[in-house]
Amino acid sequence: MARVTIELPDRFVFSTRVPIYTSHINQSRHLDSVALLTLFAEARARMLAAIDYRRDNTDVAMIVADTAVTYRSEAFYGETLLFEIGAADFNKYGCDLVFRATVDGDGREVARGKNGVVFFDYRLKKPVSAPAAWVERLTATSLSSDILE
Repeated sequence: MARVTIELPDRFVFSTRVPIYTSHINQSRHLDSVALLTLFAEARARMLAAIDYRRDNTDVAMIVADTAVTYRSEAFYGETLLFEIGAADFNKYGCDLVFRATVDGDGREVARGKNGVVFFDYRLKKPVSAPAAWVERLTATSLSSDILE
């Protein structure tokens, strides 16, 4: 099987810090792979709040169409991860949100991840164009989280 490669974007538009709790640790006493996905989701939710993304139209939502992760090193209880997020590979319906997780303080890279996101109209049951304001916020501005933990 070919290895997954996740290329980092030219720039990150958002960063946030998330602590690793005991509930994130597996039997081998390091960050669990499934817990990492929930931490990616937390970082994504914070980014969406920072760009003021709201699901104003109850029929249309941004959905995660695919996910990929590469693990670089272990992370442990008590460490805080710095998540940086950038957008890449824009298309009519969405883009890839690319993550890098490093240990805050020593900079050790723990993982890279990618969520392919698309906008979907539940009434029509099909993908729809990404809102222009959403694309503009992800490409025109650098954001920094004020939510640190």
